[in-house]
Amino acid sequence: MYPWVLAFHIISFTCWFAALFYLPRLFVYHAHAVRQDDGQGSTRFQIMERKLYAAIMTPAMILTLVFGIWLLALDVQYYLTAGWFYVKAVLVVLLIGFHHICKSHMKRFASGTNRRGGGYYRVFAMIPAILLIAIVILSVVKPF
Repeated sequence: MYPWVLAFHIISFTCWFAALFYLPRLFVYHAHAVRQDDGQGSTRFQIMERKLYAAIMTPAMILTLVFGIWLLALDVQYYLTAGWFYVKAVLVVLLIGFHHICKSHMKRFASGTNRRGGGYYRVFAMIPAILLIAIVILSVVKPF
């Protein structure tokens, strides 16, 4: 059973990260549309952001957590004695926080109160990549 649960965990976190990489890029383009006073473009980006968040990003996050907890339950003794697992868990919590910060950025765009430009969102978009690198290294190398 472990290989199946692991496979679905990998599939779900791949989908989650795809959305986590793409949504901040949409914010870059959305900020540009707002700066250009392109109301039609801004509306289009709001729809794209909302659908990505609701239809892909959030379900993928939930499935990642479900399968991750299932993996933990299959060998709880091993994971609770592995130091790398605690660091990974903290990084996953940070990733969940990033997920919710994305939602707050979407709300600001929708209400017309976004004050951040494309440069901010370009830097913001690097956060999930850094977390992914750290999480994969911890999970595969298990350095401690």
